[in-house]
Order: sequence, then structure tokens, then C-alpha cells
Amino acid sequence: MMKKGMWWMGLLGLILIIAACGSGSSGTEESGGEAGEQQSGETKESSGNEEAAAGNSSEADLEIFSWWTGAGEEAGLNALIDLFQEKHPDITVENAAVAGGAGTNAKAVLATRMQGNDPPSTFQVHAGAELNESWVAADKMEPLNDFYEEEGLMDKFPQELIDMVSQNRNIYSVPVNIHRGNVIFYNMSVFEEHGLEPPKTFEEFMEVADELQAAGVTPLALGDKETWPATQIFENILLGTLGPEDYQALWDGDIAFDDERVVEAAETFKQMLGYVNEDHASRNWQDSAQLVSEGKAAMINMGDWAKGYFSNDLEMEVNEDFGYFTFPETEGNFMVISDTFGLPSGVENEDQVKEFLALLGSVEGQDTFNPLKGSIPARVDADESNYDEYGTDTIEDFREASLAPSLAHGSAASEGYLTKANQAVNIFVTQGDTNRLLQSLENARSAQ
Repeated sequence: MMKKGMWWMGLLGLILIIAACGSGSSGTEESGGEAGEQQSGETKESSGNEEAAAGNSSEADLEIFSWWTGAGEEAGLNALIDLFQEKHPDITVENAAVAGGAGTNAKAVLATRMQGNDPPSTFQVHAGAELNESWVAADKMEPLNDFYEEEGLMDKFPQELIDMVSQNRNIYSVPVNIHRGNVIFYNMSVFEEHGLEPPKTFEEFMEVADELQAAGVTPLALGDKETWPATQIFENILLGTLGPEDYQALWDGDIAFDDERVVEAAETFKQMLGYVNEDHASRNWQDSAQLVSEGKAAMINMGDWAKGYFSNDLEMEVNEDFGYFTFPETEGNFMVISDTFGLPSGVENEDQVKEFLALLGSVEGQDTFNPLKGSIPARVDADESNYDEYGTDTIEDFREASLAPSLAHGSAASEGYLTKANQAVNIFVTQGDTNRLLQSLENARSAQ
């Protein structure tokens, strides 16, 4: 087994490399991560980044570390902090958000601080591998089993979600929101003009795409200037082809990449890429979403942060200007992306951190944060009256669907694997070599 010091050096080096590569990106989150939130550039919260990277901890009682600096996400976090301070006026709070680099800047700062035993009071991390294979594996997080029992949270989240924030029967973080990755948004006027219905199968998708292409409309908008949007399409095709259990088994190493169904998924991916805009490599996800809003493209597969972008930034009306449907062949499944916060080992203000985590996990906290951010609550008992039609539909699906962890957004596999997977997928987008794609994915997994 790799010694912990070597493990840390490898993790830190990887994150710093990713940050360097991502620092010029024009606007998404994390490895996608939720990967896809809009970034608004450097903000006042990031003014202390150099000090944070050097290992200087906050003088506030409670330091909340994240990469939430875009419009909706920043508003949601600020509202949550305001609510906390109303309830706890004796506790001073610092919003220690780090902007830029599609979330990778924040991750690089966090890695430096965690390695230097200077953790923030609590920090944003995706449920799944990003939490468990990084910070939990490094013994940098404290279990929250007793906290969950005390706060009555054990039956407030789906068990599949609790499993994603757990390792070896210990729970390590509190989910605050849910984004969905297997959704396609579409321009309703374009569909109505050409007499089209949302496709439910891959075959129907290709038929709709052929009609749109023949009419001079780009069927599927893609902006893969960042590395993750094409990976998101591929993971959804894999989910639709394999189903949720075997999709998970693929990332667990129980199914090989030369499995005939995985090969079939790669061929479907290749076919679907034949319908994207030619300038995809020069666009980020917002730029590609604008093609849909303008009617130049008909559809986009994007996490539902795009719903907030359509509604808030582009002032489009849901179910009037744009509609939505589940990614073909994935009905009844939910590609889940969840932001969570936990208790880092070694913090001196453990009780205050738990007060904040209690608010994060409460109905009031989640219903304060999520309508502003554009996500839905992780709790199954939230007040649906706070959410629009898209939100209530997604809440219902979340309660009933089988959950699948997103590869593109850091939940299904390690950060190191995701980096290699994104590279393999982006080469595939330009070259279309199915054998090379699958061999590269297999080789990357074998190297873990």
C-alpha cells in the first residue's frame, strides 16, 4: 500500500496540475462538478486566496470554504450564512469562497491547507469518490454518525445518498443540495415548428436529430472548451445502456470496458456527436446553451444548473420558452450530483461547525439555499412550494428514481481517474476512435 506521505504528495501534485490547466477556463465548476455552475470571475471572497494557499487560517469563528462565487450559488450561500448568523449572532462567519479555474483553484488551495494541517472549519465537497477517495482515505474527516442520529437525519435523505457520503459504515458529510445530470433541455419553439416530440430512446433521438439537421438546425449543442461536458454525455449514455447497477459496477471494476454493452454505448456516443455544433471546442457550456436559447440549436444535455441559467440569465420561461426531458433510456434513473459539507479532523471549533452542519441539513436551511442556487434539496421532506414546476418535477423524480453517481462531476471515480477519463473522451470527440477510447479508460482504471 502506498505510504500516506507519498499518497498526499500525489494528490496535491495532481490537484495543482489540474488547477494550472483549468485556471484559464471561462466558466464552470468543478470537474464539472456540479461541475457546471456559472462563474462570475474573481470576487471579494477570493481576495485572501494567496494567504489561504500559504496556510493562514481564518480569524473568524467559522470559516466556510467553497468555490461558490457565481451569481445564483453566491446568493444561495450568502442567504444561508445570513440565516445562520440570525440564529447564532455570537458566532462570526467568514465566506472563504475561492473563485476561478472552474473550481480547481479552490481544490488546490484546500489541498495545500489540508496537507499543512490547517483545514477550514468546513468545506464544499462532492458526495462520492471526491469525498471518500480523497479526504476520508487520508484520515482528514471525522465521522458524523452520532450527529446524524442527534439531528434525526437518518431517514431524511435517500439511503443511496447516505451511502455516497459514507465509508466503512461511517458517515462523513451532510448533503445540502441535489443537481441532476441526466436531463436534456430543449427549445420548445424549435420542436413545435418541426412537429417534434421529446425522444425517449436512442433510436428516437437519432430520428429527431436527423429531422432537425435536415432543416438546418443543430440538434445538440455542446461546449467542451472545458473537459467535462462531453464526459457528461457519455456517462448518461452508459447509464441508459447499462442500467444503474451495472453502471456502478463499471466504475467499481466489475465490468470491463470491452463489455459489448460498453462498446455499444461508445458507438451511440460517436453517433450522437455527429449532431453537435462544429464550433463546440471554442464554447463553454453557457455559450452552447445560448445556441439553444437563440433557436440555432434544439437541445443541450447539461446539469440542471442550466435551468437556472435559462431562467435567470437569459430570462426564458420554463415550459414556455424551454422544456426538459430525461436523457434517452434513463427514465427512472437519476444521475446525481450533490454538494456536501463535513467536519475536518483537527478543527478547534467542532461544536460551531456542527451548528452550521445542522442548519445545512435542516428543511429551513435547504429551502433557503436551493431556490436561489437552482438546485433541489437533498432532504426528501422539503417544502415543495418553494420550487417551480421544474423543481417539483425533479424533487418527485429524486424521491422515486434509482440514484447513479456522476463520473463527470467527481462522484463515481477518483480525481486522478476522472482527469484521464476526460482526456480520453476529449480525444474521442475529435478522432472518433472507439477502441482507443475504451482502451484508454481501461488502462486508466488499471493504473489506480
